[in-house]
Amino acid sequence: MALVVKNNMSALSTLNIMSKNNKNLAASLQKVSSGQKINSAADDPAGYAISQRMQTQIRSLNQDNDNAANGQNMLKTAEGTVSSTVDILKTLKEKVLDAANDTNTTYDRDTIQDYLDQTVAQINDNANVTYNGKLLVDGSMNQQGSATTVAYSNASLATDTTFDTLLTSLKDRNGNTLNILGEDTVTVSYVTNGKVMTTSFKVGKTGTLGSIFAAASKATGATTTGMGNSVYLKTAGTGSTIGKNAQDVTMHTADGSSVLTVTSNKSGVSGNIAGFTISISGTDGNVKTSVNTKLDAWDEQISAQDKSNDNSITLQVGTKANQTIRVGLGDMRAQALGLQGVSSDGSVQNLDVSTRANANAAVNVLDNAVQKALKEQTQIGSVESRLDYTQDNLTTASQNVQASESTITDANMAQEMTEYTKNNILMQASQAMLAQANSGSQNILQLLQ
Repeated sequence: MALVVKNNMSALSTLNIMSKNNKNLAASLQKVSSGQKINSAADDPAGYAISQRMQTQIRSLNQDNDNAANGQNMLKTAEGTVSSTVDILKTLKEKVLDAANDTNTTYDRDTIQDYLDQTVAQINDNANVTYNGKLLVDGSMNQQGSATTVAYSNASLATDTTFDTLLTSLKDRNGNTLNILGEDTVTVSYVTNGKVMTTSFKVGKTGTLGSIFAAASKATGATTTGMGNSVYLKTAGTGSTIGKNAQDVTMHTADGSSVLTVTSNKSGVSGNIAGFTISISGTDGNVKTSVNTKLDAWDEQISAQDKSNDNSITLQVGTKANQTIRVGLGDMRAQALGLQGVSSDGSVQNLDVSTRANANAAVNVLDNAVQKALKEQTQIGSVESRLDYTQDNLTTASQNVQASESTITDANMAQEMTEYTKNNILMQASQAMLAQANSGSQNILQLLQ
């Protein structure tokens, strides 16, 4: 090999190797310090793109989890206020039963009425509960629906019963006669807009089941605009069809059997009939309990509701558009529960229990109110339960995607430390050899002396 001084090829070759070692050492140092084997798109373009998409997915899943948790907290707030309303209604049922007992004086019933007025006001306060400034159970978060007419059905009378059937010929579901006599007295009471409508008449020889509701439509105040707002009961038909709910779905009996259905003559909350009762009493004035068990077995199947826009709560619980859970919250105000009425001139009337007859009619009103509130509470609770599963699913999905992303990007620290040590030693060796290569040219100077 020729001895030259202009170009030190050994030093240049060693310098090139040292530069590569320095680059490798820097890369190893970056991987060890960051804990990731992919720190930029240059390290692994395909792997980097996949990892970034996975990180987006992880952050989206975590946000969805937070959304579900916040939604659950909102629903817990709503359920809590409905639960409080249910507790109030249970107490009111006790008070109404107390007021229906004739051991009470007029003063006693007035005291019970004062208590009822205060608790009805509290029910309205409950309905104004908010979450983050949003009203929940005042009807403003209801799902889209048409105005509905309250409907009651009776499944205790014989399947061939019609509203033209004579009262003296009525039979129960098993074909047993109810033993209603022509001399018996029929009393029908119902509550609308907080006002009790009551009327009585003799069964007679021609009295039919439809006669009860015809008489109810002529009860005092029923056809007079005021607190009654000219709201009364009317017959709707027989058969398995009950009516249409707020979603315009036709409701039928579960087993397809025939039932008797009666409705209000008006739709919406203002036309709500909060409850009604039918009673048969004999010539001795005693109530025929066994008859009333069948004749008074009317259950509310469709609740009165005003037309509403789609104001349901939407919870975003997915990483894609429209992956949502929608929740409609009902109206839990006293008027919607049948405990309060508003006349056309704006006057407010609470459920009246100032007389024994009124208190007796109010019993079914409280039963229906409890049923409505419990239905709302259980619907909210069902969504809360669903959100528990949603959060579990989102947590599992996030963990699985995180594990996949870790496989792609996380560095094997043992391997990387081995690589780092190797590159560090090579770097030190190349530095030493470069020093040796540079000193080689000094030896040629001795030839020039």
